[in-house]
Amino acid sequence: MVQKKHELLVVTGMSGAGRSTVGNALEDLGWYVVDNLPPQMLSPISDLFTLTESKLPKLAVVIDVRGGEFFGEFTEHLAQLRGSGVNLRVLFLEATDSALVKRFEQVRRPHPLQGSGTILDGIATERLRLVNLREDADVVIDTSDLNIHQLSTKITDHFSLEHSSRLQLTVMSFGFKYGLPTDADMVADMRFLPNPFWEEALRPFNGEDDKVSDYVLASPGAEEFVASYVNALRPVLRGYQTENKRYATIAIGCTGGKHRSVAISRKIAELLSHESDIAVNLKHRDLGKE
Repeated sequence: MVQKKHELLVVTGMSGAGRSTVGNALEDLGWYVVDNLPPQMLSPISDLFTLTESKLPKLAVVIDVRGGEFFGEFTEHLAQLRGSGVNLRVLFLEATDSALVKRFEQVRRPHPLQGSGTILDGIATERLRLVNLREDADVVIDTSDLNIHQLSTKITDHFSLEHSSRLQLTVMSFGFKYGLPTDADMVADMRFLPNPFWEEALRPFNGEDDKVSDYVLASPGAEEFVASYVNALRPVLRGYQTENKRYATIAIGCTGGKHRSVAISRKIAELLSHESDIAVNLKHRDLGKE
């Protein structure tokens, strides 16, 4: 019988997206980290930690395309492990093409899959190989705009040994003009509400200011949307917990991510924070952008 106190975290994703930084951060948190593990070794190393009296119940393994031909069997071995009842989570790291190219150029190393082509060729090949793996991941982190310190902090927030067993829910405001958040599980569009930007008295302020928040929430349909959306979210969030999905991100967008999305995100986070089995983190992705 597998002991549920043992945890296995598989770290994977795009080359150059920060796997080494994540491995170092996990080690600092007390995890035992194995880098560049062949997928065929997943079950044996899991048995080592779950079927013995190991004093290191937190095991993280880094598996990626450096495994060459062995990597092709990765998803199969993951499926077998999930079916065995192991307390398994998969963390997928990704970044934009431009961010990855910049990182490879800085370290002056080729992409492991570029062969005789360019770095972009290697990135494109890798993305195709990882499509199904990303879909199966429990946690997806986009590191495009994160430095190593910010990424380490994010890993600490997610995987600290003292981390709560409650569902960790991030409510994130964003601006559509800056692109959709790649790690969002659900997206809601607030552009149906009047934009405070066109009110000269409100333009210098943002959704964290009460005068803007009051304006947005008093708009026709705003309170109705918030109440209905929160009610619709509750069964979804309960389902995530039933399916052992421990992290979720709800993205609330408007045009620039400064007014409507910020105000509505605050209200949704406030209402969901009263749920005893959910830990809510409020984040404003684009609030400081021009």
